[in-house]
Amino acid sequence: MSTTHEELTVTTPGGIRHSNLRELIDAHLYMPYPFRRNRYESEAAAGTDVWLRRCGLTEEPGVAEMIAYTRPAELASYTSPAVNPGILQIVANQIAYQFVFDDRAEDVGRRRPHRLLPMLCESIGILRDDEPPTTPLGAALADLYGQVRETCTPAQAARWASLSREYVHGLLYEAVAQAGSSPIRTGLCTSIRSLTAGVEPFYPLHEAAEQEELTPDELNHPAMRRLARLSADAAVWIPDLFSAVKEQRTGGMINLALAYERRYRCSLPAAVLLAIRKINRTICAFEKLRAQVEPELSPSALGCVDGMVGWMRGCYYWSRTVPRYADALAAPAV
Repeated sequence: MSTTHEELTVTTPGGIRHSNLRELIDAHLYMPYPFRRNRYESEAAAGTDVWLRRCGLTEEPGVAEMIAYTRPAELASYTSPAVNPGILQIVANQIAYQFVFDDRAEDVGRRRPHRLLPMLCESIGILRDDEPPTTPLGAALADLYGQVRETCTPAQAARWASLSREYVHGLLYEAVAQAGSSPIRTGLCTSIRSLTAGVEPFYPLHEAAEQEELTPDELNHPAMRRLARLSADAAVWIPDLFSAVKEQRTGGMINLALAYERRYRCSLPAAVLLAIRKINRTICAFEKLRAQVEPELSPSALGCVDGMVGWMRGCYYWSRTVPRYADALAAPAV
């Protein structure tokens, strides 16, 4: 595919035509990891429904319908197939919370970014200073933080809180970018997307599922940090492929495929293919680095790397069938 012209065309080996965008993605995305799911998925789904009601979130307009369309326990099951029921429940609850929080932030921030500040500051206060919540969203976050503290070591819980604060800050950056009149450059888009992905806060939970806590040397190993970055990027860019139609319709800006569409002024299928190339390179880089560093890692560290794999694999299989991204089935591939 040439990127030297304003209009790019979708070409596939052998001239194969695909009937919709999902088929195009399936045909070209490199996914070396087979489908897996957690056997406690149904219990986690029921537990998340109870937790959302207890926190008062399903009483708010549109939340129950959104949860039905996003299936957070299914995503938790696909990304975390080997964890025990307790950790799976926390993962499912956290995914549900982040969907509610992210959709609320997007709705408020797109219209008036400054109105996000009370919501975001409440979250930072809970995560950093243990301040008491004042809203149902804050109460849900405080309760979730309590679940993490009960399950994780103090160091793991501290990492969870720190990474969660990065996610909160990322939503403000997204709101500022959305409110601007100038097109968002691809590099800036991917930088913001890495924060709003909210994937890395789950990695301490995968560490907690292992028998031993990682040593500081393992946590700070350059290869481990690079693996975490590669896996988180691939994990969030994959749903961007399937959500591009929805984001395009609603005016979304922070999406890898849409960033390529703006940059090259090409069709959406052509932009999706460009995004797939970047994702494929990222997954290949993860595989290569993992193979190089595996002999140096403890069993617990290797388990954490498997958790990173789970997010890349799980986000793909979840995105293919979740009703939230059903537009990919209706969108033409040419």
